Amino acid sequence: MAESTLPKRFYDTVTLEEGPDGVAILLDKQRVRTPARAELRVAGTVLAKEIAREWDDQGENIDPDTMPMTRRANTALDRVCGREAEVVKELAGYAGADLLCYRAQSPEGLVDLQCAHWDPVLSWVKTSFGAAFEVHTGISHIDQPAQALAIISNAFADYSPFELTPLHTMTTLTGSALLTLAHAKGHLDADQLWAAAHVDEDWQIQKWGEDAEAAGRRTARRSEMEADIRFLELVKS
Repeated sequence: MAESTLPKRFYDTVTLEEGPDGVAILLDKQRVRTPARAELRVAGTVLAKEIAREWDDQGENIDPDTMPMTRRANTALDRVCGREAEVVKELAGYAGADLLCYRAQSPEGLVDLQCAHWDPVLSWVKTSFGAAFEVHTGISHIDQPAQALAIISNAFADYSPFELTPLHTMTTLTGSALLTLAHAKGHLDADQLWAAAHVDEDWQIQKWGEDAEAAGRRTARRSEMEADIRFLELVKS
């Protein structure tokens, strides 16, 4: 965003205020509000301190692009709180057309890579939750078992709005609710999650290379995913 369009910094000090409903971020003793005018208040001091640091680090202008934790907290408060069931339904919808369930017919190397990255996650989902998903060769839609989708929906329903926020974004970035759930439960680390989500893309890059524009988009996606992972870690701290 061009600096000329950014709002000017209007505060000197950033402090925290703990209360029964969480920790609020104060600018010159005035509570920060979200775009929808809710108080920017979070459950834990670890996340609150990171958000406060983002505000404190701003220079003459306030640049939202440098405030990933603040942006995600705003989203949780404005767009997820009060509509958790809708968000969980969307996540279950991704599971109904999950990346892991649609496989290439060829070439053999790509087929092998998909199996190596995706089959263990499907096995983990079945063992850990009792949810068995159908695997299909090609891109035509297949209906997944209703019981499996209900199980995945219930698994996501256990998360708070502040956890659902990054989980939803991670799912849209990867195209896989199952990969996101595997990361949330500690089965996949960040690098494993990224690699599994980009098997097809990495194969194409290996074969044909990557132009600068595509590389820039990929870097931006990785940055967003890492911010989601960081936010989830802070929420759980």
